[in-house]
Amino acid sequence: MVFSSPVFLFLFLPISLLLYYSSPQSLKNTVLLLISLLFYAWGEVFYMGVMIASIFSNYGIGRLISNARKMATKHILLAAGISVNVGLLISFKYANFITDNLNTVFSLFAVPQIDLDPIHLPLGISFFTFQAISYIVDVHQHKSKAQNNPFDLALYISLFPQLIAGPIVRYHDISFQIIERSHSMDLFASGAQRFIFGLAKKMWIANPLGEIADNAFALSGNGLSMPLAWLGILSYALQIYFDFSGYSDMAIGLGRMFGFRFHENFNYPYIARSVREFWRRWHISLSTWFKDYVYIPMGGSRNAALRTYFNLLVVFFLTGIWHGANWNFVAWGMFHGFFITIEHIGFSRFLEKLWTPIQHIYLALIILVSWVFFRADTLDSAIEYYGAMVSVGNWHTSTLQYEQVMSNESLYILGAGLLLSLPIYTKLKHFLVISFANHKTSLASLLCITRLSFLSFLILLSFLKVAASTYNPFIYFRF
Repeated sequence: MVFSSPVFLFLFLPISLLLYYSSPQSLKNTVLLLISLLFYAWGEVFYMGVMIASIFSNYGIGRLISNARKMATKHILLAAGISVNVGLLISFKYANFITDNLNTVFSLFAVPQIDLDPIHLPLGISFFTFQAISYIVDVHQHKSKAQNNPFDLALYISLFPQLIAGPIVRYHDISFQIIERSHSMDLFASGAQRFIFGLAKKMWIANPLGEIADNAFALSGNGLSMPLAWLGILSYALQIYFDFSGYSDMAIGLGRMFGFRFHENFNYPYIARSVREFWRRWHISLSTWFKDYVYIPMGGSRNAALRTYFNLLVVFFLTGIWHGANWNFVAWGMFHGFFITIEHIGFSRFLEKLWTPIQHIYLALIILVSWVFFRADTLDSAIEYYGAMVSVGNWHTSTLQYEQVMSNESLYILGAGLLLSLPIYTKLKHFLVISFANHKTSLASLLCITRLSFLSFLILLSFLKVAASTYNPFIYFRF
């Protein structure tokens, strides 16, 4: 069940809010846990046991770490807990990938092949596994106390707003909110507004741009001219941003509606001027998770330069493989790792001296090129697409080719996506707040009425799009 589906918007969410707010304070966590388990079971009823096993194994390991007196014992228990979680992830997400690559090697030496049936990937396993690891590491590092109540830990791991596709919520950021959190009309209203914005980004920008990208990547050989290849990857870059940031907006909004405050996950990443800055703005919850739980424990940048560069490449290898069991994702991660490393070596100092537009062009080219690895199904298809992007001799685009990829409506959406990927709304909102701060109440009321009218119009348009749309993918659901 996705947040932009009719069954969620018109059935699941209203009933969930009604049950939650009609429950006494002492039962709110229990009700929300049952709602979250039902949300997961709606799409993965046969794999509920995987998540439940994760919950109770991490609860037990957390209690053992907390009760252990010797530091060596705590270290052993932590290693065991991480191994269990990583082993679970490997079993479901990477077993077929590992087997396929082993079989490729075995075929070179006439070794019998390993026969392994395709293994289904449980929804959200990458996200709830990382959250489980966050819990036991935070307990080990004394950032948080171990949960005495297994159902409170179950709520943390299964909380439905961010269960399927993030943002990744670290345990020490939310542990207090699970036990004691406040509710207010202002918080609920801000959550509803954030959800509406996220839904509109998803339905009106991400989905139409996704169709352009799909059309471009479906063409092959000489059917894809150089301009269309760049239009296709530009559309995909905007699609994945508005798709995932839209989901994050909806998750953050839903969290507020149930009394939770999640950290931001995106901060206009395409205005960055370096790859390092891009990763401080893109999928912030993932990059900070790898920083806190992988990069820093490996030594971070505290050791010799070569070790720092090695640590960076390991982190981005893991970032790539985390997104999918496919060499394309490894290539995507290592591509980013390479540029992060050369910026650490000293290229960033040279970059900072350049004219600002040149810095933006540098970042835009790297990101657009990297997204080809991410979007293409195989390395061969990625290389073929790169060929179209640099095929200067294949510049001419026929009307038929153009109409196979673009439409007049999608061209307007592409322009809107480019504008909205810039912090125009944030600056406009700040300007209006400052402008009306010292004016009469009537002007403030007029601004409030205007905002409510705009939100009502936006949600009406989004609902109409939900009802009429047959194309409604969520990219990060497959991770």
